Order: sequence, then structure tokens, then C-alpha cells
Amino acid sequence: MMKQATDMYIHLKGLRLYAYHGVLPQENRVGAQYTIDLRLKTDFTLAAETDRLEGTINYADVFNAVKEEMRIPSQLLEHVAWRIAQRLLDDFQTISEINITLYKQNPPMGADCSQVGVEATYIR
Repeated sequence: MMKQATDMYIHLKGLRLYAYHGVLPQENRVGAQYTIDLRLKTDFTLAAETDRLEGTINYADVFNAVKEEMRIPSQLLEHVAWRIAQRLLDDFQTISEINITLYKQNPPMGADCSQVGVEATYIR
């Protein structure tokens, strides 16, 4: 008999969204491409054993929550990442920990840089 997993994570990697975040007026007019990686700690034992969605978190629901938060213009990536994490913790009670990485592609900072980003882990 297999022992129950002690740590279970759901990953959503490389979510791509176009949004309007930044401190420069141009960033709020033109927008940019963003990439988001999420690691959600949750207990999906029931889903693993029964093959039923009710025992886990629906990935599409997570994506839709992220998409809604990304639609709200903000100046700082740090704030956007915090807001997404807070929304997911509010919407999905079984999430105990969230690791989020948020990247802005081709940032307008006068340097040859493919992306900038922030990473944070939030615990319920």
C-alpha cells in the first residue's frame, strides 16, 4: 500500500497574457506581454484516488481568476503578483501556499533585456 503524498502541487507554467502595467505612461497605453508561473500547494488526494474534478482545483478557474486580475492596470509587478495570490487564496480555500513568478516581456528600460520579473511565495 502506498503512503499518502506529503506535499502536492498543481503547476500552471507559462500563462501568457497581454496587460497594461508599469510606471511609464507609455506602458499603460501600449501594454506588454506577460508570462506567469504558478505553483499551488493543495491536497488533491481525493482527485488522485477517484479521478474526479471535485477533489482538486480546476485549472481553467485558476486561469480565469489570473486573467481577471491582470486586466486591472497597476504600476508595479510586485503589486500584481500580490493581488493574484490574494485572489487565488480567497477563491480556492484548499490552497495552502502559492508560489508565483510574474515576468514582463521586453521591458522598456533602455537595455537589451528579454524580461524582468518578480517571484514570491505566499502562505495561508
